[in-house]
Amino acid sequence: MLTKFETKSARVKGISFHAKRPWVLASLHNGVIQLWDYRMCTLLEKFDEHDGPVRGICFHIQQPLFVSGGDDYKIKVWNYKQRRCLFTLLGHLDYIRTTFFHHEYPWILSASDDQTIRIWNWQSRQCISVLTGHNHYVMCAQFHPTEDLLVSASLDQSVRVWDFSGLRKKSVAPGPTGLADHLRNPQTTDLFGQADAVVKHVLEGHDRGVNWASFHPSLPLIVSAADDRQVKLWRMNDAKAWEVDTCRGHYNNVSCALFHARHELILSNSEDKFIRVWDMTKRTCLQSFRREHERYWVLSAHPTLNLFAAGHDAGMILFKLQRERPAYAVHNNMLFYIKDRQLRKLDMQLNKDAPVMQIKGGGRHQPYSMSLNHAEYCILVSWRVGETCTYELYQGPRETSEATTEPLRGQATSAVWVARNRFAALEKNNQLIIKNLKNEVSKKIATPTCEEIMYAGTGMLLLREPDCVQLLDVQQKRTIASVKVAKCRYAIWNSDMSLVALLGKHTVTICTKKLEQLCSVTEGARVKSGAFDDSTPQPVFIYTTANHIKYCCKDGDYGIIRTLDVPVYVVKVLASEGAARVVCLDREARPKVLTIDPTEYSIGDSTVRPSAAHGSKRQACYPEVALHFVKEPRTRLSLALQCGNIEVALEAAKSIDE
Repeated sequence: MLTKFETKSARVKGISFHAKRPWVLASLHNGVIQLWDYRMCTLLEKFDEHDGPVRGICFHIQQPLFVSGGDDYKIKVWNYKQRRCLFTLLGHLDYIRTTFFHHEYPWILSASDDQTIRIWNWQSRQCISVLTGHNHYVMCAQFHPTEDLLVSASLDQSVRVWDFSGLRKKSVAPGPTGLADHLRNPQTTDLFGQADAVVKHVLEGHDRGVNWASFHPSLPLIVSAADDRQVKLWRMNDAKAWEVDTCRGHYNNVSCALFHARHELILSNSEDKFIRVWDMTKRTCLQSFRREHERYWVLSAHPTLNLFAAGHDAGMILFKLQRERPAYAVHNNMLFYIKDRQLRKLDMQLNKDAPVMQIKGGGRHQPYSMSLNHAEYCILVSWRVGETCTYELYQGPRETSEATTEPLRGQATSAVWVARNRFAALEKNNQLIIKNLKNEVSKKIATPTCEEIMYAGTGMLLLREPDCVQLLDVQQKRTIASVKVAKCRYAIWNSDMSLVALLGKHTVTICTKKLEQLCSVTEGARVKSGAFDDSTPQPVFIYTTANHIKYCCKDGDYGIIRTLDVPVYVVKVLASEGAARVVCLDREARPKVLTIDPTEYSIGDSTVRPSAAHGSKRQACYPEVALHFVKEPRTRLSLALQCGNIEVALEAAKSIDE
């Protein structure tokens, strides 16, 4: 599990993701509703009008609205743009457990301890249907994603599937099957009225009260979670519904369960402090994640992203089950990347993409990283699945031979090429092993505190230590340089290997090849990726955060080039007429090309392009404006004299001191 964001608060009873913005709502046991930006890790707003715990919360998929339901028996509809409650819906006689918007109709679905489910029209602000049938608290009720169905879970130990097509025909504006049908067949009118919603299936199988039930996004499946510590999988058709299997493993009441939208997985959490991930086909527990003290109460999945949130006694966590960063390697203008278990090759100049070979290992998991030996056309692919770390060595297809069908395998936390016929593998016991192309050990080096190895050219390796990065000469078995950078995740070199950018979770540190630090930048958002723009006389590092493409110059100047809607991973910066093309991969491992304007970093730091910077400012005839962007003393002196700013000119002259 990869924790992306964590909050500390009172007990979280309800969670809802915004469909498009990086926002999440958390409803708390103390009556507060929090609106968080999980990308920037900031609390945007608090809404505090409920009296007592708020258990139900849901964003509208299109409108700037959300709905909440609490222990004060009230359903409130809020406008987050206006930052206020628009109106309150009254009618329930006991605690409200869940509230959900319909994806298409102007409806709200609520479940309550008064043993009823209610459907409300939020436009007319009226209750349009009351569904009775459960004989204990109704803990959860949710709409089907596409059909006129809803599912409810109750402490009466049953799960019920309801058909509300009658309500739709009665309430929603007449369409081809509404008024037209009635006019054609007036004799079919039911004298006693048509039921708004009828029970289609009653699912009985749990031995204790059922806390949650939800539909699969696309398959005719239901998952339920109950106080009998079981997660049950149900299948349904038009005629009947039946139990498929049971997932056992929780040690206490199961609070919530849902389907993974993209994979055949079920997620559940419980008062036993565990989140468990189940294989939907084998019904086995694949992974489990435990908190030390806090019980879990609710789970929520993002409608489009591979992102989940879980609410517990002391706040909530947002997490992913696995990394979405694609594995790739670059050589000159060729990008090698893995997509859908296939190694592909993209010519970035000609924009030609072609498959190379099939990748076999890793099961359902994505590769963690890859390292390319372009001289021998060999590829190292690394996987990290739980505590198991493995690598596979593939021989790519050549003119004289085909690709290897069966790779050579080994166990190591990471594997990187150090020569055309040698690669290094870091074992779990912190021992560095040098192997040949036949996967045979040729040398061993003790690295007691090394956590990760990274490429540093022929015969060299970068070793990530807990608080620094060291440059190791593999032949001499000794460290020749070191720089104090904590928890470095990636090392990215420029084309001539004279500069390296060391990326941390929130930091970018640029060093020389001897690890002499030139500058360091700290970001509020996570740093995702980067590449050097070598088209300028002095290379500029172009990097991405979760929501921006940025630049960083050697003297420490940095800034925003453009914003991003979704995170991307920069692999190469190509120069073109009057612009720069940033080649990147998205989270689906699809290559994209973004065009950026290099003017910002070209004039932002005159050490990058002194003549171009100076010339463009002089031609623009705005030296006083350019003066605000330039840091280099000589250029500042020239610009200050042009615009008559004697104080700045004197300051620049003193700093030059010639």
